[in-house]
Amino acid sequence: MDFLPTEEQAAAAGLAARIFSDLATHERLAATGTGSDAELWKALTEAGLTTAVEEIGLLGLVLLLEEQGRTTAQVPYAATCVYGILAVAAHGSAEQRARLLPPLGSGEAVATGVFPARGRIGAADGRLTGTAAAVPWLRDATHVLVPDTDRALWLVRTDAPGVRTSPVETTAPWSAGRLELTGAEAEPLGSGAGYEEVLAAARTAFAGLQAGVCAGSLARAVQHTSTREQFGRPLSTNQGVMLRAADAYMDTEAIRVTAYEAAWRIDRGLPARNHALTAAWWASEAGKRVVHAGQHLHGGTGADLDHPVHRHFLWGRQLDAYLGCGSELLAELGSSIAEGEQA
Repeated sequence: MDFLPTEEQAAAAGLAARIFSDLATHERLAATGTGSDAELWKALTEAGLTTAVEEIGLLGLVLLLEEQGRTTAQVPYAATCVYGILAVAAHGSAEQRARLLPPLGSGEAVATGVFPARGRIGAADGRLTGTAAAVPWLRDATHVLVPDTDRALWLVRTDAPGVRTSPVETTAPWSAGRLELTGAEAEPLGSGAGYEEVLAAARTAFAGLQAGVCAGSLARAVQHTSTREQFGRPLSTNQGVMLRAADAYMDTEAIRVTAYEAAWRIDRGLPARNHALTAAWWASEAGKRVVHAGQHLHGGTGADLDHPVHRHFLWGRQLDAYLGCGSELLAELGSSIAEGEQA
């Protein structure tokens, strides 16, 4: 396997890093509150960083999401790319690709998804009924990718008859909402198959986002402990601080490399379910440790809810639970491995 970015992937990641660092500043994030940053979203789409995902693949997207995570930029980038652009490109019909990909790429349309399936939404005669308690970036979405109780995939417009949305506040400010479907009109995505593939891609992409969140948290902790002095010397010279930061660094690298491997395999059409589960497990378990360490290494400053490191803590805890918490993922991975050995 080769995780070295292609020239196109490296260029896209560099552009994303510049846009996120320029626009997702502490001041702008504070002003945005719990909503999304429309100006930043416009900048990303105009730079072609949404349409580029079709060319640079899931590994390229993971690189871009790392840059988003470093700044905790509040835009529906991961959801639109995974549940919209990549899902439609891989599983949509020719007509759906021609109709949906241009507005998703331009930012005119925003997608999200009800993942993982919890068996709460039923389908009958092309209409969906059920409820999803908290869907990320639903308040921004024009389309929602919904798996029914049989895990068939459906696309629902948020302005369609029978669809009701209401705001929900989650740990991280992801413009989330409650989705209620009552005989809502829906269209199958292609043949309706592909749930496991979309879920694996989503777990991998959000693991990449967690790697960026952790890297950003650790970078802030390093900067703080290197400049903050106690007893006449920087905090970073204390052995306990060094060991805690080193552990956080190794955890962050584990999240990153497992996400890269899963994305690389998915891009090449190789079996990747277990690899995506592994990446998601590291993102959940190790990610939680890293953002706790980042906040702890700030000492009393880390308890300030207005400090930038606190956003990394909130994002890390949200990503710890999204798409499956550590114990749930480990149980699923164990079952998958056992099934493979019996086959």
